[in-house]
Amino acid sequence: MMVAEEWARAIGHDPARGRFSLLVEGHEGFVDYLLDGSTMTITHTVVPAPIGGRGIAAALVRAALDHARAQGWRVVPRCSYADAWMRRHPEYEGLRADAPPPPASGGRGGERGSPWGRG
Repeated sequence: MMVAEEWARAIGHDPARGRFSLLVEGHEGFVDYLLDGSTMTITHTVVPAPIGGRGIAAALVRAALDHARAQGWRVVPRCSYADAWMRRHPEYEGLRADAPPPPASGGRGGERGSPWGRG
């Protein structure tokens, strides 16, 4: 069974479809988003039941948010899962479109310990 770091390395990003996805045991989990200028609206997080309960949804949302941070985008988590995940991970709250922008340099940001890197 894969662990979070392995999920992260296996996540694909298809900007043309606005999707981060992960194929596990023949099932695709994904996060869909819309991009309007520099605002990413996360619309859906879907993980089929046969592969649920393994942290896949969390890995997908984290990958989407890490990508948004690397691009300098703001995020609207319209999907209830993504919204709840962000609330549980305050290091990502500054990405919200309705939050004050993060400090331009230095600051504490949410980069600490992220296995997903930038981009």
